[in-house]
Parts: sequence; C-alpha cells; structure tokens
Amino acid sequence: MRIALLTEGGYPHPRGDSYAWCDRLVRGLDGHDFEVHALGSDERHGEGAWPALPDNVRRVRTAPLWGPVPGDGGRGSGYGRRLGRRFGEHFADLARAVCAGAGGAGARDTAGGGGGAAAEADRFADGLHGLADLAREHGGLAAALRSEQAVRLLEGACRTPGAPRAARSATPVDLLTVAEQVERALRPLSLDWYGAGETSGLAAADVCHAVGAGPAALPGLLARRLFGTPLLVTEYGVRLREHYLASAAHAVAPDAVSAPVRALLASLHGNLAREAYRRAEIVTCGNTHARRWQERCGADRGRLRTVYPGMDASELTGIEEDAGRRRPDPVLVWVGRTGPDRDLVGLLHAFAEVRRAVPGTRLLIAERSGGPAPEGDPEPARYLAHCRALAAQLFPDEAAGPLSVGENPVCFARIGDPALPRLADAYAAADVAVLSSVVEGFPVSLVEAMFAGRATVSTDVGAVCEAIGGTGLVVPPRNPRALADACTALLRDPARRARLGAAARARAQELFTAEQNVAAFRGVYLELLSQRPLPAGPAVAALPFARPPEAGLPGHWTAPAAPASPAAAARLGGRPVRAPSWARTAAADVPAGQGRGGR
Repeated sequence: MRIALLTEGGYPHPRGDSYAWCDRLVRGLDGHDFEVHALGSDERHGEGAWPALPDNVRRVRTAPLWGPVPGDGGRGSGYGRRLGRRFGEHFADLARAVCAGAGGAGARDTAGGGGGAAAEADRFADGLHGLADLAREHGGLAAALRSEQAVRLLEGACRTPGAPRAARSATPVDLLTVAEQVERALRPLSLDWYGAGETSGLAAADVCHAVGAGPAALPGLLARRLFGTPLLVTEYGVRLREHYLASAAHAVAPDAVSAPVRALLASLHGNLAREAYRRAEIVTCGNTHARRWQERCGADRGRLRTVYPGMDASELTGIEEDAGRRRPDPVLVWVGRTGPDRDLVGLLHAFAEVRRAVPGTRLLIAERSGGPAPEGDPEPARYLAHCRALAAQLFPDEAAGPLSVGENPVCFARIGDPALPRLADAYAAADVAVLSSVVEGFPVSLVEAMFAGRATVSTDVGAVCEAIGGTGLVVPPRNPRALADACTALLRDPARRARLGAAARARAQELFTAEQNVAAFRGVYLELLSQRPLPAGPAVAALPFARPPEAGLPGHWTAPAAPASPAAAARLGGRPVRAPSWARTAAADVPAGQGRGGR
C-alpha cells in the first residue's frame, strides 16, 4: 500500500510536533511504502534537516510555510483580466466565510447544526476549491493572495452589513497582516505535489494521512477531490485548540497583534479544520478530551475513532515495581517541560505541606529536554529561574550534622545531564510521580510513570482521568492543599502505593504500547483501501484477490462461466467480465438427476 503522510512542522524533522509517533508508525508498518509531504513552519524545518529515514520511506517532499513569497513577491496578481475576475469570485467567497466566523460563534453553530454555519462552511469550501482549481490550471496563488485585489476583497467582506464587530474594526494594517497569513496557510494549493494519472505525486497514493486538520490537510483534500484518494486525519493535539491557546497567550505579549487579526485568523483556521473534518473518511484522535474538541469544531461523530498514542516503554518497563516498603527518605518526582501551565509554583507550595506531614521527603523536578518550542523562547527559562528562587526561599539548605554540607530538599535536574542521564533514572528514584498541570492534552509523563510501575498523583485536566482509569489519585488543579494531601496519603501507605503502581503498569501495557498504536492504524488503512471505488478500466484479474487460489488447478472450476450482469460489469471497470467460477453454486457441478433428494 502507498501512503502519503502529510505533516506540518513535524516529521521528518526531529524537533517537530508528532515526530516520535510518526517515526514509530512508519517503522512499524514496514510492509507499506510511505511518501512524506512535509510543510515547514519555521527555519528549523529546512530541506534535508532530518536523520536517516527507514527504507520504506520512498520519497520526501518539502515546502516552506515561511520565508519569501514564491513568485514575484506580491507586485501584482499574476493573472490577466479574465483570470483576475475568476480569482476575485473565489476569494470573495472565502473571505466572506472567514469574516462571518470572526465573531467566535462559528464552532458552536457548527456543532449545533445551525443552518447559517453550514451555509458559510459551504461558501468557504466553494472558495477554497475554486482557488485550488485556479492554481492547478494557471500557476500559483501566492502573488494573487497578497495583491491589492485580495486586500480590497477582504476589506469588503469585513465591511459587509451584519459582519461581526471584530471584522468591522480591522484596520488596513490588520488586513495586510491577515492577507499575508492567508497566503501562507493556502500555499499547499500552489504546490506541484499532485501529479497526474497513477504513477506520480499524490495521484499515486492509496491513502492520504494528514497529521492535523490545518494546512497539512489541504493536499489531502485536493487529492480526494481530484483522484478519489481516501483522506485520514490524525490529531493527537487538536490543531485548532492549539491555535486558540497560542492566540490567547499572544494577546498579552508586548508585541501582540490586534484583536481583529486574532479573530480573523482564528476563523480561517476554524474553517480549514471544519472542511478537513467534513471531507475526511476517518478522523482519529488520541483521547476523549481531544475527541470532544473535534466534535465541537464540526467533526461528525460517526467518523471519529480513538487511537491512543503508542509509546516505546522498553526502558521503563525494566524498572522494578515498588515493593511497598517505607523508605527512610521518600521521593516525589515531577517530569516534564517547564512553563506556567505546569504550575510548578503550586507544586512547591504543596511540597511544603508534604514536608511537614512526612519529614525527610525530597522532590525531584526533572526537566525534559527538546520539544517543539522555539529555541529562542525565553519564557520557560524565566519560569524555571523563578521556581528555583522560590524553592530556595521555601526550603533553606539542610545539613544532617554540624560537619556536613547542607542540601536543598528540592533538586532541579535536566534529563540527559550527567546527574540524570536517562529518563528511567528519574522514575526509578520515585516513590510517587506527580503531575501538577493546569492545562494538559494527553499526559505523556503520567503514562511514562504508569509504565514504570509508579503510583501517581495528578490534577484533573485534559485526558488525565481517561489515561489513569482509576490507577492513581486525581485532585483539582490549582489546589496545593489537595495535591499535598494526596501525596501524603500515598507516602504513608506503602501497600496501597504498590497496588496502584502494579495496576498502572498493567493498564499502560494494555492500552499505550507502540504495538497497539501501529496495529490500530494498520486496520484503519485496510479499511480505507477496502472502501475506495474500483478504478475505471482494469480487468478483474488485475484486482487484489480477484483470482482465487483454486483457479490454477485443472478441473471443472476453471471452465468459463456466464458473463456478469451489465450493472456488475459497470462496477468492475466499465466493461463486461466473466464471473469467477468459484462464485457458481455447488449444484452447478452435480450431473442432472443426481442432485440432493432426486434420482
């Protein structure tokens, strides 16, 4: 099977989103051929900047969503009068749909089945596919999307009577910013990835697998429309949710864009996601929390599947389980990437309560290295420095005796450094693993602790309850007292801690292994291929399983059979074919007069 894997800012770039599970998927399905079509989101995603790929990755094609505009740099539309008029009609439909959704009600109306939202979704789809046809027939769209004509059409849509206030208040500078972002989001429409016939480009793929419902899904939408290729959309972090969270964070940044720009871009990405959800044959998510977001953003419940993200846990499953013995200096362990949404400040205040209840307890904060965050982002470093200062203030260095050196009961370490070389070392030292987040999608560190056989205390955010399934303690977020009470209860009860750790490991091995994830996608691929319409023209003998094994043996079963009906012939390629002999009834091979019940 030929799979076209469509990514944005991710695989095959090692520091991109979803790299780990994409790599496990490609290596696990080594019997299938993959072509990777990667959209780069920033300078880190340059051509060739990735490690060696498996042999079943036949080709990698990349295109940037950043950098200079392809073509003439926006000095003109690039089209003559007739094509310019056609571009204006299609772009006006897309702009009106984007401006109509800038009030923030588009997702709620779509989820509730509102007729107005459905009409706007159809208008957006008409404009999008009209622009795609124009780009395919007459060259790229980059210059036209940044032209004066596009900005004026966008301004006209924002000034339409009944448009939301966020759209009406957009200034010319705002409209220029939005036009630039629209051009970047729609760059996949102008790429040469699609090919023709059945031997090149996306036309040769059996399945298009888009990682995310944003710009990465656009090539899959076009391949589905042009060639009938089934589209699968997978989101382990809902793309639209991430855009909303990033937009809210940028709203308070010193260099924040204006509210109209944020509203219009949110509407653009919301419309892209809804179109991908509408057209995809199957949409998979990593947990029920993400599934609810997809339904809210317009996904059909009947097309949604939950496929838990797989994890290579061989290093963690080798850790011995907690035997239930009380240790002289118990250890709480937190693992993750630092940031305000992880609420390490609340964890430190909770640890102060734990220290008073269980003297001698220590806290290890293990920072995970790498990740998709920009390398130049200073916020995680500033937050970590603040937490270090708070720990020094709350817990002065303690010494065991007058001649020993004092140590702080809170240890900050980075996984991969000499003091903490492996992830398994952090969990091996833990009596209880703690998650203190206030915002969380799928709790990867929590599942790692489950594989390690450690009892967990976590806040009730994201998919935490779904992941642990009763094998750990859950408390409300932003509640240090509740977090401290739960940790104290487990530290004082070694037998309960051991039972919960063993149950957590059994649940993780049942649901969250890489083998389970790969097997699930293998079944999804086969299901999509089985539902694809037969191509016009080829004979039945060229189709998979059309020639039964017994057809090669001499005997009456290889004799020609009666031709198929015209309707069946039309379904099998448009010309009459003979039905295989094994499809005849058994009675056809019995001589006359010797059938059942007769002489």
